[in-house]
Amino acid sequence: MRKAFGLAVVAAAFLAVATVSPAAADMASVVAATYSDLSVSAPTPGSVAICHGFGCKYRDELGLTPQDWKTLTAMLAAGKANAAAERKAVGTAGAWFDRRFGAVAGTTGHVARANRSYMFDKRQMDCIDSSRNTTSLLLVLEQLKLLRYHEVAEPVARGYLIDGRPPHVTAVLVEKATGTEWSVDSWTRGYGQAPEIMQLARWKTLD
Repeated sequence: MRKAFGLAVVAAAFLAVATVSPAAADMASVVAATYSDLSVSAPTPGSVAICHGFGCKYRDELGLTPQDWKTLTAMLAAGKANAAAERKAVGTAGAWFDRRFGAVAGTTGHVARANRSYMFDKRQMDCIDSSRNTTSLLLVLEQLKLLRYHEVAEPVARGYLIDGRPPHVTAVLVEKATGTEWSVDSWTRGYGQAPEIMQLARWKTLD
């Protein structure tokens, strides 16, 4: 019964993910789509709610300091040349962020692609958790004015089981110059690793 209930919670959160085009989303809709269904506070440069335990069952508050801002500034400065370089820098920041909140949330050593066999392990994260956490980092980067070539969009879902694929959600960036949408998927990576970044159109075709 506990397992069935847990799956229902995750499914409800999954279905609440954005259904509009990421490129059309403004900041208010990004925040609403990402956090309101889970009653999670939106991130600020000083504080981020970290989701874990599947479906954001557990939340821990991570305080970010001026030193953290300096670290992120240095990381994103390495990507100032062009959009591709900035995406690489975002990946570096994502790996740092995973390590930064690991001790606070107790997720140190979390595994890549944690499936429902882990759903009662508060140390692990499903794609609902990962997409929210990654979007929080992206929003902090935007609030700190560290993104030159991209804007943050709403998380996007694929699968839904209707087409035979398992449901999955990712954080999304939109390239300002071209409108190209990029998935920033940390669920496919283990602890301390950079998120997997690819064009969203390609991401949507994967299992």
